[in-house]
Amino acid sequence: MKGMSALDLAAALLVEYGSLEALAGARPEELAMQPGVGHAKASALVAVFALGRRLSAAGDERPVVRKPEDVASIAISELSTARRERVLVIVCDAGNRLRSATIVSEGSADKSLLPVREILNAVLRHDGRAFALAHNHPGGSVEASDADQRATNDLKAAARVVGLRFLGHVVVAGTNWRAVS
Repeated sequence: MKGMSALDLAAALLVEYGSLEALAGARPEELAMQPGVGHAKASALVAVFALGRRLSAAGDERPVVRKPEDVASIAISELSTARRERVLVIVCDAGNRLRSATIVSEGSADKSLLPVREILNAVLRHDGRAFALAHNHPGGSVEASDADQRATNDLKAAARVVGLRFLGHVVVAGTNWRAVS
């Protein structure tokens, strides 16, 4: 309506229906009859309320990373079919809930760099408080190399310096995996 902002219209609808719950339950044809709403806005309102219900019902479904099995579960879905070595950083919030999983390095069929700076940068860029690392061995072996072990130790030390929690490192080969200690 002319002279009425979206906030004014929202307030008028709340007054008309008496509560947010009642407004959320309104049918689109009902809403379309309200001054200033029309069919397009009515459909948009119904869609927004439907999305809100789904969000509320879903809760926080992000995986929690507490142990190597959790890291492996995320890593296998991301790395199991890769034909080149890739390094995956699993970024978590303060409660160890997954924020993002990001590939930070891709190498050859049998070698990839574990770049400490890029890994920490990815964690900080995604507002992480904790992180885990995974990389794949397309050749099929889940054995960590000496270089993998050194990189893990370097990451542990670097994480401590910048105040991040390092949750672990796993090597994935297909659907098999092993933690790097």
